[in-house]
Amino acid sequence: MLKLSDLLTPDEYALDLVRLAGSDAALGQSITSAKVQKTGLHLTGFLEHHHPDRLQLLGKAEISYLDKGGQEENLDRLIGAGILAFVVTSGLPAPDVLQKVCEKHDVPLLCTLHDTTVFVQRISRRLEEALSERTTVHGVLVDVFGIGILLTGKSGIGKSECALDLVLNGHRFIADDVVEIVKVPPTNLIGMASEVLQHHMEIRGLGILNMRELFGISSTRERKKIELVVQLTDWKSEQDYDRLGLDDRFHELMGVKIPMLIIPVTPGRNMTAILEVAARNQMLKYRGIYSAKEFEERLVRKISERRQSRPVTDEDIE
Repeated sequence: MLKLSDLLTPDEYALDLVRLAGSDAALGQSITSAKVQKTGLHLTGFLEHHHPDRLQLLGKAEISYLDKGGQEENLDRLIGAGILAFVVTSGLPAPDVLQKVCEKHDVPLLCTLHDTTVFVQRISRRLEEALSERTTVHGVLVDVFGIGILLTGKSGIGKSECALDLVLNGHRFIADDVVEIVKVPPTNLIGMASEVLQHHMEIRGLGILNMRELFGISSTRERKKIELVVQLTDWKSEQDYDRLGLDDRFHELMGVKIPMLIIPVTPGRNMTAILEVAARNQMLKYRGIYSAKEFEERLVRKISERRQSRPVTDEDIE
């Protein structure tokens, strides 16, 4: 649950909001909409399409209008229709009439130095993430060549060890054991560590390690879009594993299908190299290059050419 007061806390979104009016109780209201609204014509008393559950932005045009005076009645009418909070952008001074009405009705009045365009971008990202669908999964999340790879598999299969080896190779660690996932509409899944486990990894025999302290700030990142799921499994000689890569697999999370690989683990396999190649191959697919399909087409073409280059014999017919 996101409250108005949470927007005043400094974070990576740098909203830089300051309270001008409104009690602590008023700032304790919950935010339920990820959208914001330019107040505009609503200041004149035209209240159609007014959304009381959204932050109301006041930019240069709105502040200029209020500075002309005589708008207290319209502000009373607007607040009577329901207001979550007003936000004055661009560091503009809030008109006296606005502060007076907000204090009278105990409506939060906030201001920011950011201009309207920048603030809308930042507050939209903040609200979308906070109000989006969330889930948690057991796994490890790493950034390999810019591809967010979610490693899954049973406990003890070697997910954390793979992630540690990848960090030693210069890649970046995001989360171990518990990966929190936020769905950013329409189809982006952003993974991150829980607040308690952030930057920490468990390695059996070593215990809990702080990856940022061990390897520096460049070895970790706060969050990453999940672009590939790799399921690590025990090697079973009787199982038929994909050897060509022609069949695309997907793992579904919160209604989003993510490309998936099933990779068997066995002593002697260089899992780090395999995961690096998997990331590179996924990058090629983003560019429309499918190595397995190109190989298949090349093979079919060669077979067809050979058949056409020699005459059909009785042996071929038999």
